[in-house]
Amino acid sequence: MSRIWESLYSKNGLAAKFIAKELIQVLEGERIPRISDFTEKLSLGRGTVQGALKVLEDLHAISLESRGHLGTFLIKRDLNLLYEIAGIGPIVGVMPLPYSRKYEGLATGIVEGIEKIQKKSALAFMRGAKNRLEALKSRRYDFAIMSVLAAEEAITESDNLEILRALGPETYVTSHKVFFSDQKQKQITAGMRVGIDYSSPDQANITLLECEGLDVEFIEVNYMHLFSMLKNGSIDAAVWNSDETRALRSLASSGFQSKKAQELAEKASMAALVIESERQGIKEQLDMLDYHMVIEIQKLVEAEKKYPHY
Repeated sequence: MSRIWESLYSKNGLAAKFIAKELIQVLEGERIPRISDFTEKLSLGRGTVQGALKVLEDLHAISLESRGHLGTFLIKRDLNLLYEIAGIGPIVGVMPLPYSRKYEGLATGIVEGIEKIQKKSALAFMRGAKNRLEALKSRRYDFAIMSVLAAEEAITESDNLEILRALGPETYVTSHKVFFSDQKQKQITAGMRVGIDYSSPDQANITLLECEGLDVEFIEVNYMHLFSMLKNGSIDAAVWNSDETRALRSLASSGFQSKKAQELAEKASMAALVIESERQGIKEQLDMLDYHMVIEIQKLVEAEKKYPHY
């Protein structure tokens, strides 16, 4: 360890960790808080604050310029270094398995969006919104991606969750459809065996509404097995994501007969970024993302005008 980094373990260095967190919110070219602001907010002495700022400059995390009565301005900053000094690690999120271009595009947009704010990130992939929510609540991840429909259901069951940002129609899936094993079928009818995956709130809730009032047999399945089960005739029908090109090419499909199912499917098409309400630090970092850029990158990947990376 260099002598400069050892300085973080001094009195001034420990104060630098708190001040680094404050300066993450200040953009280059902006005036930083006054010494008195730091002393009041952080309960530190003036000399300690001045020493802490000197430590941050010595570490090349910031470059400051005094402009007399106008105050002190942040000329340059190294955000990654400020995050490291403040003890704030990479942002880690979890989202659905990237089996479609849309999900690959969303993953690419999120990664590049976080890179733009000079923050390190990592994405994990997990099937089932309920599984992702449990992982989020256990603090394995900082945020989770799911549909607005699944997010709203989760929020009604837990007062510690919130939708930080909804990304708009067709950002999660293009649409849902009903797929059939028999090419001649156009709608779910009584007596059919219908696949349902209760770990997916979207698929399960839309399926239940589409089958409302019909005497059907629900077959509990893994969402990822729907295609093979429809192909081999193990089930007669299932609600599925229309972005799954294998299904569109080889299976009969139709829209929903139920108006309630149609309305629910619209919410299921919108991606939501969900966090724990009490994690203010994560919220502040993710609020810095340019979500319009995230969506544009997703569209470019879907149109095969940009290679996905995540």
